[in-house]
Amino acid sequence: MPEHKHLLIRAEVNKPIKEEKILKKWLKDLVKKIDMKIIKGPYTAYVSKEGNRGITGIVAIETSHVAIHIWDEESPALVQFDVYSCANFSTHEVIMHTALMEPTKVEHLFINRGKIFDIGNVNKWSITKP
Repeated sequence: MPEHKHLLIRAEVNKPIKEEKILKKWLKDLVKKIDMKIIKGPYTAYVSKEGNRGITGIVAIETSHVAIHIWDEESPALVQFDVYSCANFSTHEVIMHTALMEPTKVEHLFINRGKIFDIGNVNKWSITKP
């Protein structure tokens, strides 16, 4: 039976990614870091609609997907993304991959979507720069 892991992350960051080229590399590096295989993408686009201004990216992996949106209109910027996979991956590695954007706060929710819909504990990490 395959895994059914869904990790949702909400982060506040000081240095949001704003360029498509950089977000594509970030997504590729994340997929490699969690030992997955890309089947399509990554695809990125900058959204200029007021109130939703920022960059979106998605990548299809052999076992499902990674999707992200970074709202860059406010400071700190807001990052929301998720990783869903039918294979095992390290939630810690995914969370630590936000370091490039200099997070000040990271919250995550892990959901095991196997035979039952098990919502684990909501974990909050506060990262303070010296």
